[in-house]
Amino acid sequence: MRLCVYCASSTPPSPSYVHATQHVGTLIGQRGHTLVYGGGDVGLMGVVARAAHEAGGTVFGVIPAALRDIEGVAYEVADDLVVTQTMQERKALMYNLADAFLVLPGGFGTLEEFMEVLTLRNLGYHQKPIVVLNTDGVYDPLLAFFEGLQEQGMVRPHARAGFHVAATPEAAVAHAETRA
Repeated sequence: MRLCVYCASSTPPSPSYVHATQHVGTLIGQRGHTLVYGGGDVGLMGVVARAAHEAGGTVFGVIPAALRDIEGVAYEVADDLVVTQTMQERKALMYNLADAFLVLPGGFGTLEEFMEVLTLRNLGYHQKPIVVLNTDGVYDPLLAFFEGLQEQGMVRPHARAGFHVAATPEAAVAHAETRA
């Protein structure tokens, strides 16, 4: 299956984020899946790609030309590295290729990608699994915010069912596998 991973292009100071991301990549490779991701060789993106490759998995990267032009940013040894003209094209290709989405620790870009696939799922455009890996509670504030939106009537109760929260890499990958 093709697992789309959204995660940081930076390396957070928490070693647990790096370890969890590496473990996800290893699981993807060991289980014979294809990693679909943003094509970077930096930060957590590089960690997940290298781990998937080292474990025998296939790596499919999608990177905008403007980012590839920055020396050392692209994972040039990906099995497939598609260069798009825009970020919107990148996201659309990743979305279309994915059988499931894994949201790992990340910043604004990761959150934006998560919100897009979650919104599309809640609007009925897809039924692909979305799994948030909540390593060391990184997403606890976001999950609390979602609960607040629901309490205020801004988010319908069924919307929360659009994604699953997992505490471990094993649980995240397993959930994606069983729901895809």
